[in-house]
Amino acid sequence: MEFEKLKKIIVDVLNVDENEITMDTTFIDDLGADSLDVFQIIMGLEEEFDIEIPNEQAEKIVTVGDAVEQIKAAMNEN
Repeated sequence: MEFEKLKKIIVDVLNVDENEITMDTTFIDDLGADSLDVFQIIMGLEEEFDIEIPNEQAEKIVTVGDAVEQIKAAMNEN
């Protein structure tokens, strides 16, 4: 579920094909995102899942799988 919602946010922010996105996809190298794009995606995640991802954790998000793990970790804290 988290992965599907995350894909939708990525498609909205980066305007990429949903089929290009896997758990191993990197935001910057594979999808061409810049730091502002990644920030927008994280903001979208926080809003969609009603969570907060601390900056030090957000900086560690490189792949889509990393983002899914951060979502799960933040949801477990609530």
